[in-house]
Amino acid sequence: MKLSIVVALLVVMALGGVGCSAGRAGAMTDATIALEAQRAALIAVNPETIPIFAGDSGEPMAWEELVERASEADVVLIGEMHGHPVGLAVAADLFEQIVPRAPSTVALSLEFFDRDRQNAIDDYLTSVTDEAGFDKAAGRTDANYPPGHRAMVEAAKGAEAPVYASNAPRRYVHLANADGYDRLRSLTVEQRRLFVVPDKLLEGPYRERFFEVMSSMGGHGGSDDSAKTDEEVAQQKARLHEQITGMFRSQNVWEATMAGTIADGLAAGRMPIVQIVGEFHVDFDGGLAQRLRAAAPDARILTISMTDDTGAEFNDANKNRADVVIHVGEGD
Repeated sequence: MKLSIVVALLVVMALGGVGCSAGRAGAMTDATIALEAQRAALIAVNPETIPIFAGDSGEPMAWEELVERASEADVVLIGEMHGHPVGLAVAADLFEQIVPRAPSTVALSLEFFDRDRQNAIDDYLTSVTDEAGFDKAAGRTDANYPPGHRAMVEAAKGAEAPVYASNAPRRYVHLANADGYDRLRSLTVEQRRLFVVPDKLLEGPYRERFFEVMSSMGGHGGSDDSAKTDEEVAQQKARLHEQITGMFRSQNVWEATMAGTIADGLAAGRMPIVQIVGEFHVDFDGGLAQRLRAAAPDARILTISMTDDTGAEFNDANKNRADVVIHVGEGD
């Protein structure tokens, strides 16, 4: 099924929308105006036309069923294709429809904000700063803060729901890669509040997928292996393996930190917590899904994966990719 896309649709919403009560309408005015502006920048997608499937059976799923399942979960992990306009619009629509079903407990959690940006988010949500001030304090640009993410933050602000900066700052992620976990553990208490060091690296199919993807990207450095001795080839492979192991340490810190952020939110009584994250962290029991089960073993978790499939028929290659698989087509 080809998706019919209307660019730059301006949606006129009621003043009391996005889960607010009539008694809060006055306080909602600025947030509603801001949300309108963000929705105007989104590609408009009719959720009823999006092919949605149960990941285990491949059976079609109605949009309303997805909304209900997401609303009843404790955590919703949405694996997105970064920057995909339709996928971003679908995720934003889903979050906005979850909000009024749990207006006093819902929360949003974003991979793309590091924990050291939490104050910038909170200042914006509580109107200490305006949107321009928020963009500056949080380092947001059109390149790293697309309309879909912005619309979700505005929806959370309108509902007075928290937004979690869930990820570890890049400087600590890089340190995990270069120096290992003992270096992270040696830092001060205040520094360690900004990341979670996993007890050990994940094993199994997820690790294998990671190494396979990174190895294919690393290649052989453009050199001709046939001109090398067996020892030189073995050394090259060992160096590549060491490099990928460092990257996998970083990946595990990302995922352990995001899982820890979500677990803290659950402990504070927030649910559902909707986590927006890159699809690889979620797909086929990805690292975030595994870390979250360990951090919050009693949590009811719903995983959703956006794929670039275009048809209305389920692709068997997506079987068990996630609890819910959504076809959003190829990106720009």
